[in-house]
Amino acid sequence: MATLLFRLNNVPEDEAEDVRQLLDDKGFAFYETQAGFFGLGVAAIWLVNDDQLPRAKAVLDEYQAKRAIEQRQHYETLRANGEIPGFFQSILQHPIRFIGVLLLIAFVLSLMLIPFWKTLHP
Repeated sequence: MATLLFRLNNVPEDEAEDVRQLLDDKGFAFYETQAGFFGLGVAAIWLVNDDQLPRAKAVLDEYQAKRAIEQRQHYETLRANGEIPGFFQSILQHPIRFIGVLLLIAFVLSLMLIPFWKTLHP
């Protein structure tokens, strides 16, 4: 019976391709399912043989630990070079979006506080 090994929801394509290649290189029999048009299915990689699950998980855990270190180093390099905008830089890049978010927050807060305002000030 097939066993779920790796969900592909919100996984970057390069990571999914690396996982496919890794499983193929290590000789694991697997297949992949897609989420479908409406996203109701399970996008995942499944192992065909249940007996291979512990070994496949160990291989996958090792890969993900190595990838996490690489991605963290890449992020730190980008941040050190100033290529990742900070909070105020992102506000300056998208001022209309920031104002829209502030207005939406004010609207929601006013809807939440109107009942209390009316009870305190009859």
